[in-house]
Amino acid sequence: MKKMKKFPILIFLLGAFIFSHPLKAQNTSIYAQEGYVSLFNGKDLSGWKIPDGDGGHWSVIDGVIDYDARSEAKGDKSLWSEKEYKDFKLHVEWRFKGYGDHLFPLPTILPTGEYLLDEKGNIIEPLGPNSDSGILLKGAGQVQMWCWSVGSGELWTVRNDKSLPAEVRAAAVPSENADQPVGQWNSFDIILKGKRITVILNGITVIDNALYPSMEETGPIGLQHHGGIHKETGKMTGASSLVQFRNIWIKEL
Repeated sequence: MKKMKKFPILIFLLGAFIFSHPLKAQNTSIYAQEGYVSLFNGKDLSGWKIPDGDGGHWSVIDGVIDYDARSEAKGDKSLWSEKEYKDFKLHVEWRFKGYGDHLFPLPTILPTGEYLLDEKGNIIEPLGPNSDSGILLKGAGQVQMWCWSVGSGELWTVRNDKSLPAEVRAAAVPSENADQPVGQWNSFDIILKGKRITVILNGITVIDNALYPSMEETGPIGLQHHGGIHKETGKMTGASSLVQFRNIWIKEL
């Protein structure tokens, strides 16, 4: 009788665990139940435009999209969805596999969107290991993925556009660093409606209904190329996209 009483409690705890962990919740197909459409079948790159001349560097390994930052394409090296979208909710899980072959300058981004400076007005750029990628949005910009102290989710093109009002640039800075350590999976939930964007990283809202003035009306979703092999040294440049993606779902609004 005691075992029978414990059984419902175990079921309750399991359910609470699943729905409180976004990476686990994906396995229950709750996105499909909520009207999302999968952008990645876990087998191949159907539905995606592989850059001409890529050489197989965008690939599917063990059920995830893998990129080694060594694309041989001559032009745009990013991976783009075949379909274009207007307003949507996007769920994507990602992780960095490692870093480039040398340290990279990592400036500190302040809540205002400006960089931390020394007493002479120079940007303070301590060297550190870094990998860099992003979710590309309709050709207008990206939601940043990197190893900087500010954390992922930053809106690079908005924050760096000094023609914009200060409050618009500040809203493009993540409210906190919510990244998992390199090697562990992260989840982005991106809500884009008109020129307004919200970014939720690992369940934490890091960008809250920010204005994205340059956002296009429609366009494809992209997975960003970054870095590559240095022509002179033959080594991987710092901040290269040593990255993987999985569980990519979209719901048009």
